[in-house]
Amino acid sequence: MAKTVNRRQFVKQAAAASTVFSTFTIAGTKSSGRVLGANDTVRVAVCGINGQGRSHIQEMAGQRNVDVTHLADPDRSLFASRCDLVEKYGRNRPECVQDVRRVLDNPNVDAITCATCNHWHSLIGVWACQAGKDAYIEKPISHNIWEGRKLVEAAARYQRVVQHGTQQRSDQNRANEIAAVQSGKYGKLLVSKGYCCKPRWSIGVQPIQAPPPHLDFDLWLGPARAREYHANLAHYNWHWFWDTGNGDSGNQGVHELDVARWAIKDGTMPDTVWSLGGRFGYDDQGETPNTQLSVYLFGDVTLLFETRGLVGKHKNMPAMIRNEYYTTDGMITDGKFYPTGGDQPQSVSADSPRQVTPGGRFGSFIASVRDRSPDTCNCDAEVGHYSSALCHLGNISYRLGEQVAFDRKSQALGDNKQVVESFENVKANCQAVGMDLSESTYQLGRVLQFDPDAERFIGDDDANAMLGRNYRDPYVIPDVV
Repeated sequence: MAKTVNRRQFVKQAAAASTVFSTFTIAGTKSSGRVLGANDTVRVAVCGINGQGRSHIQEMAGQRNVDVTHLADPDRSLFASRCDLVEKYGRNRPECVQDVRRVLDNPNVDAITCATCNHWHSLIGVWACQAGKDAYIEKPISHNIWEGRKLVEAAARYQRVVQHGTQQRSDQNRANEIAAVQSGKYGKLLVSKGYCCKPRWSIGVQPIQAPPPHLDFDLWLGPARAREYHANLAHYNWHWFWDTGNGDSGNQGVHELDVARWAIKDGTMPDTVWSLGGRFGYDDQGETPNTQLSVYLFGDVTLLFETRGLVGKHKNMPAMIRNEYYTTDGMITDGKFYPTGGDQPQSVSADSPRQVTPGGRFGSFIASVRDRSPDTCNCDAEVGHYSSALCHLGNISYRLGEQVAFDRKSQALGDNKQVVESFENVKANCQAVGMDLSESTYQLGRVLQFDPDAERFIGDDDANAMLGRNYRDPYVIPDVV
């Protein structure tokens, strides 16, 4: 699954080829074990500075006693504007590098934040742990299930703070709602549902061409397979290619998937998963589905997720990002309980909600870096791993599926009211953009049985082969981190 090249061996190989990189050391940074006082400066490097990375810069540079000392990105055309941003929000002008290895080798960097493409997330996280750096890793924490577990192991082995970028774990109101769902006061949870319905229209087709001179495209590819450059890869549409992204379920969707899983008490990974969908409404260069329905069974609780991108241009198909919780007594959403039978909704409450660390996602991360307490971290590596795995599980089922006619009733739908309604939502959405369902097909994913403890599929070699990836030398996550 992965070649056993560890971080030390990798840096030795890189150093042999170039004198730019120094020998890698694990100990020696401020964050390597000692508690930082409130007045000690935390030195942070932001890795991946386009898009979400801009928010990382603003949030980190604006915090008290936090200096953004380094910026790392394969695209050097971003450096000047992002340095200006650091100076605007902070007090210093950072050093900029294209290769993240130079940041990880720097003993004066205490922590990193990672807002790169998905296929870099776990690799940078593992390297950061091995380097003695704490890490804030954007969602999803992994590009596949196997590497997500490796990052969990690295965080534990090197005693690093690794916080996942699912923002709602840092929202006290959301924590209160989850506690209410789990309390039983509003009935037993039957279905935990999430929606990721954002406009995701055609990206067109970009020609193969030489990469722009300011982009180190080989470095940008990193662990992904070698391929020719086209402009739909950098800087945002990489989300819609399997080598680098995970579709919208692994983009916006992981936030709501995380909340949906959070509502299922003690839910880690499902025992059964299946998914359906397609890339409907246009022909373009993208590979991932723009419409996807995924179903996960956690014992007697169903987690249901709708990803629909053909929205926003049609008033009867509005954009929607939300969570709903269906119980034996009614439905909870947006902090209110709607009883079965149509009685007036009521605000939900719980006796002992989890208290999140204040300061938002980045404030809680810095608090964890300072006090070294795992309880301070609002969303640690393992929490992020489980929620990100849901994206990957649904995608694996989808990719192993077959094309079927829309009028064919799938046995997988069963008689779950919410699942059936979600499939009707998918069909209505397709019809709203002009699709003739009598002449159309969708991809019906394979029903997969999963062992949550072993984190492997049961009796399905094809699915197990998709738990990891082939890493491109020397960008390899080792079997032993």
